[in-house]
Amino acid sequence: MKRQTIDKLCCPFDKSDLNLIILNQDIIGNVLKGTLECETCKRVYPIVHGVPIMTPDEYRQPAIEHKMMQIGIDPDNI
Repeated sequence: MKRQTIDKLCCPFDKSDLNLIILNQDIIGNVLKGTLECETCKRVYPIVHGVPIMTPDEYRQPAIEHKMMQIGIDPDNI
């Protein structure tokens, strides 16, 4: 995910701004792994392989998201 993408995103729950936490990036600064954190409701959305996972709460699978973040596995292989 390009860093400037954060300017176009908001929390899908309450439409608040998101803070970007970078855990891993490539040599040109694209975010490969990290989180987007809502300033208001404190929800956390993982970035896995450069893709922010911003699905509504009822469709999220925290155990799988956590595992993907922890060991960096490709979500297509789950």
